[in-house]
Amino acid sequence: MPSLTRWFIKSALVYLVASLLIGVVLAADTLAALSTLMPTYLHLFMVGWVTQMIFGVAYWVFPRRANAELPGCERLVLLSYLALNAGLIGRAVAEPMLLFRPGRLWAGMLIVSALFQWLAALAFAANMWTRVKER
Repeated sequence: MPSLTRWFIKSALVYLVASLLIGVVLAADTLAALSTLMPTYLHLFMVGWVTQMIFGVAYWVFPRRANAELPGCERLVLLSYLALNAGLIGRAVAEPMLLFRPGRLWAGMLIVSALFQWLAALAFAANMWTRVKER
């Protein structure tokens, strides 16, 4: 199993545990203020757990190019991993803070984190595009 696949899968497991812990907090919520964590819960679960697991397994399972993996391809997947996780962490901080203390700092951080996630998807798609082929 490639090391980047292990990074994706282990990170996905961390996000699964973190998102479900937030889910427990939301279920036991007696303070209405904690409901601001719902977007964070959903984002960590869907992007952190589901998407990251898909990225890791797809990178591992999809067929390699006939002439082996080119060095630039692994860099694209590394970029995808780093950008996705930077975006997730940035969003996990900025989203609730923007609801608690609206301001340009948190709004800007939220936009940058979303751009990082988009960049991650773009890099991953660029890498996988040529690996999706007929038999």
